[in-house]
Parts: sequence; C-alpha cells; structure tokens
Amino acid sequence: MTAATMQVSQKDFEKAQEQLKLLKKDPGNETKLKLYALFKQATEGPCNAPKPGMLDFVKKAKWDAWNSLGNLSQDNARQKYAELVSSLLSAESASQKKDASPEEGRHDGYETLIVTTKNNITKIMFNRPDRKNAINHQMYREIIKALEEAGKNDSTIAVITGNGDYYSSGNDLNNFANIQPGEMEKAAKDGAVLLKDFVGHFIDFPKPLIAVVNGPAIGICVTVLGLCDIVYASDRATFHSPFSQLGQSPEGCSSYLFPKIMGLAKASEMLLFNKKLTAAEACAQGLVTEVFPDNSFQKEVWARLEAYASLPKNSLAVSKQLLRSMEKEKLHAVNSKECEVLTERWLSDECVNAIVSFFQKKSKL
Repeated sequence: MTAATMQVSQKDFEKAQEQLKLLKKDPGNETKLKLYALFKQATEGPCNAPKPGMLDFVKKAKWDAWNSLGNLSQDNARQKYAELVSSLLSAESASQKKDASPEEGRHDGYETLIVTTKNNITKIMFNRPDRKNAINHQMYREIIKALEEAGKNDSTIAVITGNGDYYSSGNDLNNFANIQPGEMEKAAKDGAVLLKDFVGHFIDFPKPLIAVVNGPAIGICVTVLGLCDIVYASDRATFHSPFSQLGQSPEGCSSYLFPKIMGLAKASEMLLFNKKLTAAEACAQGLVTEVFPDNSFQKEVWARLEAYASLPKNSLAVSKQLLRSMEKEKLHAVNSKECEVLTERWLSDECVNAIVSFFQKKSKL
C-alpha cells in the first residue's frame, strides 16, 4: 500500500468514527461486535488480549469477534470498518425516507413493533428485522401493551405478523447475556413473571387472533400459535422449538396444547427432540390452518382477513368465548406450571452450559 493510499484509508477511518455517532438506531449486537472487532484490529492489530472467562458472555463475545479477524491487516480493517459504517448510514437513511409518510392508522408508543388499525383490523407487526424479530424484554412488554389495546379498541380482529424475512426467531438470547452470577435468581424469577403475563394475554385475548407467519418461526412465537384462532403461513415458513437444545422446557401452553393439536408422538418429536417442521408439515399436523405460496401470500391472506373483519364484531367475540371459555382455567394453570419449571431450568448448570455453547458456536460463524 502506498503512503498516499494509507493516508486516505486513515482519513476514511477517522471520518467513519465520527459518522457512527450520527446513527439514531441501535444497529444490533452482531453489528456492534463487528465494529468493535474491526476497530481493535485497525488500531492495535491482531487480537493480543487474554481470553476472558467462560461466563463473562460480553467480554467473551468481544474477544471472539476480534480474534476471528486473524491476521487481517490494519489497513484492510480500517477500510472494512469505514465500509460497514457507510452501509449502516445508507440503510438508516432509506428507512427514514420510508417512515417519513407514516402508515395510516399507526399507533404511537412502540419501538419494537409497528401497530396499526385499518379496515377493522389491528395489525401487530414484530419490527426488529435486523435481529430476525428476536423478542427482547422491551418487545415482550410492547406486545402485551398492543394486545391490551387491540382487545379494547373498535377493531373486529387482531393479526400478528413479522417485518422482513423472519416471522420471529424467538427469545433474544442476549436477554441472558449480561446477567452477573449473583443476579441469576432474580433475573430468572423476573423473566418467568414477564413470560407468564405475556402468555396470559394470549389466553385471555377476547377477539379472534390470527397469526400471519411470513417466514421462519422459532421458540416462544411458535408455542403461542396454539393460542391463536387461525394460523396462516407462507410456504417458506418453518416452525422450530429447540428447547432441549438450549437446556430449557416448553412454554406458551404448548406442553398441553401441542399434544391435543397434533397428537402426543408428533408433539414429542417437536418439543422434546427439536424437530423443525416445514409449513406443509405444520399444516398436516394441525398447527397451521392453511399454507400459501410465498409470492401470493400477502395478497391472498390480507384479502381474506379483510373479509373476516367485515363480519359482525360482537358475534365473532361471543363465538370465540364459547370456543375458548371451557379451557381458560386449564390454560392459565398450564402457563403457571410451565413458568415454574422454566425458572428452575434457567437456574440449572445444564441450561447455562447450553446457552454458553450456543454463544460459542454463534461467535465462530
């Protein structure tokens, strides 16, 4: 590299550091780790820090990200850092232009969701596409709030869907990442209280609740599908609940509803042995109502939903209560028991080791 090129590279690097401060949205932990690693490589060269302890998730993730760059030259690291910052700014600028004309009927007060009411339909859209719509603590609380609002407003039906390629990748495992050993018990108990309240809102939702599964679905967003009244899926959707893989146990009333919906043998394959279902398999087993080709999915589903939303609102609500009322007490009992078992799981060495292993594999990708 010539001295002039190096100088340009250094100037671009310094400019990128200033531009990074202009970002208004959090780019997500994966991107922040890349930026951290490239910055360290650009300023200090290959990783020279001692490897952190296994349970220090944050430092371990940073160390792994930096170490993964190997012998990448400082000049190349500066260039890659500048390119990454530039791409983040471009993406945010495009997103801001898109948001400049707010969607009709959009509800205020949400950061992780887009909530709209139009044509008698309240649409609750998961809106963390950069994180595959993973559900963090804030998103849990916002979904609870959105369900409460949708249950009380003038809409006839409520619809849950995802923004981007994924429906939802389930629990954001970064929920577990920054917990210190002494705080584990409190964090597990608080997490169980939040989860119980979250699932309880699905159990008690008073109107028809429809899931429009636009892409892969994992974990909690799969298990609560049994509490929805209709589930429509794109043919590119998949359904995966890898509880035992992460040392955890079923939630969302799936331990009770999935055997009822698909039979004990099929439910066991999914809930115990982490079997991922295609949309067609999920439909054949009764978890999904109907599957649509991805290229016509949105058009066909929303035409149908608008027709449903024109039906008499009170008649639909009363009929739903008749269908669900006999099970409500049982579902709340199941939800309580599942959350109790999960609290124990979260505090077990087996679960901690499984999550550590997950982060280690992820950092090597």
